Amino acid sequence: MKHSYLTAGITLGNLNRLLRRNRIAFRPKYIVRILFLYQSAVWSSLFAFFDKTRFGKKLENTPVPDNPIFIIGHWRTGSTFLHQLMALDGQLKAPTLFEVAIPEGFLSSHLYYKPVMNSLLTKYRPMDKVRIGMDEPQEDEYAIYRLTDLSPLEGLVFPASQGYFLKNYPSFVPDGEKGEKWEQEVLEFYRKLYLKSGKIIISKNPFNSMRINTLSRIFPKARFIHIVRHPYDVVPSTINMWSILHKQNCLNDLGGNPGTKDVTEILWTLLTTIRKELPVAGQSIEVKYEDLIADPITVLKKIYAETGLNYTSLFEERLQAYLEDNEDFEKNAFSLSTEEKEQIASKLKDHMDFYGYQP
Repeated sequence: MKHSYLTAGITLGNLNRLLRRNRIAFRPKYIVRILFLYQSAVWSSLFAFFDKTRFGKKLENTPVPDNPIFIIGHWRTGSTFLHQLMALDGQLKAPTLFEVAIPEGFLSSHLYYKPVMNSLLTKYRPMDKVRIGMDEPQEDEYAIYRLTDLSPLEGLVFPASQGYFLKNYPSFVPDGEKGEKWEQEVLEFYRKLYLKSGKIIISKNPFNSMRINTLSRIFPKARFIHIVRHPYDVVPSTINMWSILHKQNCLNDLGGNPGTKDVTEILWTLLTTIRKELPVAGQSIEVKYEDLIADPITVLKKIYAETGLNYTSLFEERLQAYLEDNEDFEKNAFSLSTEEKEQIASKLKDHMDFYGYQP
């Protein structure tokens, strides 16, 4: 699945709203993408109807889980790796690629989509060598985008101007009635995940770094894990990621690849927000990517002790097996010029000092 996969799976109503309020370029490649999205939306709408018909009563009687765990932090900080590790724990439920791709119909449609998605999915994510599969853990912003049509990802798919789509982005949580809709759709998605699993939800979503106060309010017992990484690694990797995702998913000729300055400014905003809003100890913990890579099990034991989760021997066995299977994983390597390093270090000096990163 190489094109428009961020929007595929959205229902007809939400797709029509996105297309009506955004600029589209009527060039062949974009027309093909839109046709693909429409046929996908027909099926998504059909299975959304089946979900409501078959599971509506059960959902009404299912409580919204009030204790999810949110992995937050900037993109490319190792949040995916941490999410994959914690998803091995039998007491936790991570949203899967399939569930975030078909968020309104995943309860009734897995069997039907399995052969289709298995034939369309590539072996790895487009920006790195992380394996993907329809039942692998996935970022739930993709579900939020499809459910609410109110996500910053809209600016990636439908750029309104040239430049970084997150620059000057007004709010990661909408205001007023749109905000109420956003909250209700998020709560309903978590309710569906809980109906399916009965487990604690473990979410990984960098966008949630800017929503800590909102998530703490709508999920009163939420816990947060903030993972950080040296900015010299984060910034160029983020540029690479957004450049690829924009190319594969955009529906007009605007936008463009973010620069070092753009990404550094968003990283500063995100870290500033996290340091201001992150809950007290017991409800949150901060870990370093470098520590997680060096000794995953020690870091996970620390996370579990701080957040009150039960660390079991069975979980550790699964961790050991997973780590052995993936010991040859190849990380992307990027380089920065001296000028770019100085630019990052100058903007992020306070944060780098706080987290113990040297220029």
